Amino acid sequence: MKPLLEVIDVSLSYHAVSGETAALSHISFNLFPGEFLAIVGPSGCGKSTLLNLICGLLAPEQGVILLDGSPINLGDCRIGYMLQKDHLLEWRTIYKNVLLGLEIRKELTREKLDYIEDMLTTYGLDKFRNCHPSQLSGGMRQRAALIRTLAMKPELLLLDEPFSALDYQTRLNVSDDIGKILRQEKKTAILVTHDIAEAISMADRVIILSSRPATVQKIIPVKFDLENRTPLNSRNAPEFKSYFNLIWKELNKNA
Repeated sequence: MKPLLEVIDVSLSYHAVSGETAALSHISFNLFPGEFLAIVGPSGCGKSTLLNLICGLLAPEQGVILLDGSPINLGDCRIGYMLQKDHLLEWRTIYKNVLLGLEIRKELTREKLDYIEDMLTTYGLDKFRNCHPSQLSGGMRQRAALIRTLAMKPELLLLDEPFSALDYQTRLNVSDDIGKILRQEKKTAILVTHDIAEAISMADRVIILSSRPATVQKIIPVKFDLENRTPLNSRNAPEFKSYFNLIWKELNKNA
């Protein structure tokens, strides 16, 4: 199978008057269609920087990043980016918030409007379509933000700690919710997280980055013997503890 995303020997340094700071060093990995990849690593190692390179907000100093065989550019419509905050606009209803990206790109086609209607119904937001963001729980707001992103039909979805602002119980429920949605929609996704359990429960593979300058320390395939794999089911699987201990040890090798 041909990879959807190819990150090939990518390096980046930050430059300031005081000198140069190496952020990423010779990062390489592939991501295949329909695969869910999680990235973990020490705080400040460059996980979010890597996402910014993948979506074209930054350009690598060395190496190349290809999506479906072609280079990524700033504002690449093939990529959706979901941030830590939902960034819903309070003066717009949930329905109008979900339409925002399509409005900006002038892509309010009947096909995409029907797709939004299906998602609102399927994922329990249809009856809240005329509410404003402040009337919804944090979890429902994140669900609306995800639908807004998926409405653009991106080939690749980037998730930069999208559950970190939620309390623990809500975080578990929302990560389960969004994990199910992404698998049902057959989306290819990369999740950056500090939460080892979250990475294991959601991902098909986990990339462990070293401390800065970040290198790929290890890539761990995650497989569960489950008939219906969901994030919550994965957390209760017998293999979960072994994966957790393995990743924990890797993260603490150089601590």
